[in-house]
Amino acid sequence: MAQKIKFVTDSASDIPRSLREELDILVLPFPIAMGAREYQDGVDFTATEFYDMLLAAPQIPTHAQLTPFVFSQCFEEAFRQGYTDLIYTSINSKGSATHQNALQAREEFYEDRPEAEETFRIHILDSRLYTMAYGWAVVQGARMAREEKPVQEILAYIQDWIDHARVLFAPLDLRFAKKSGRVSAAAFMGEALGLKPVMTFEGGDSKVLTKVRGEKNVIPTLLEMCQKTREPNTPYLVIRAGNPEQAERMIDACAQTLGQPADLIYEIGGVIAINAGPNLVGMIYREK
Repeated sequence: MAQKIKFVTDSASDIPRSLREELDILVLPFPIAMGAREYQDGVDFTATEFYDMLLAAPQIPTHAQLTPFVFSQCFEEAFRQGYTDLIYTSINSKGSATHQNALQAREEFYEDRPEAEETFRIHILDSRLYTMAYGWAVVQGARMAREEKPVQEILAYIQDWIDHARVLFAPLDLRFAKKSGRVSAAAFMGEALGLKPVMTFEGGDSKVLTKVRGEKNVIPTLLEMCQKTREPNTPYLVIRAGNPEQAERMIDACAQTLGQPADLIYEIGGVIAINAGPNLVGMIYREK
């Protein structure tokens, strides 16, 4: 039987809409509560619209996990449509119960549909990351499927990428990171002195790598770290948010320093902006 693969992820992957549509990637939106209203991340607003909403909100919005029911519906629909494999790459399991809910839904799905076990395989991968640090792996996996690469090769690629992906970022406005509690408390020490943290994720946890004085030193520091640890001649991505001037400087500096343009320049979505703030710059690449 010819393979037919459904690629699924969640909206914290920040895959741009154009790539979702081009590659038929199903992105499950996290619900975001803002005051009395609930929004669907990446559906009810653009990234830029959300930054304005976030800055104007009297209280920091909250986002919920994706429930087992959401995944049950997703699995049922893919099975009904005749897919042989479904690959769900999830948000960091340390930051959300979403990954565990997907595992629970898979177990319940096969209990309800034992006949599906032989013909419909559900693969669930924990990225231990955020944003396009795992979204890129999903995009590339979907491209591999277009080239009819076997599912095991695609799974191996996704796992290898998320095992070696490095995200470096600098939140330039720490108010949101403080309130969210998702960012290491060490990031805020020295804030009154104008120190900006340069951060990453290791083992699913946020980590402050260094601090620099003033915004002008952020981009040179990011690039210096990248040059030391990036595997040469591999893709890199530039992260932008609500600071277009810094983003343009970042894009130009990366191309000049690394000798190649970014493979993707994209904006963080709602879930990431709530936790890291709508004013940051960063990059994603493959480590040596």
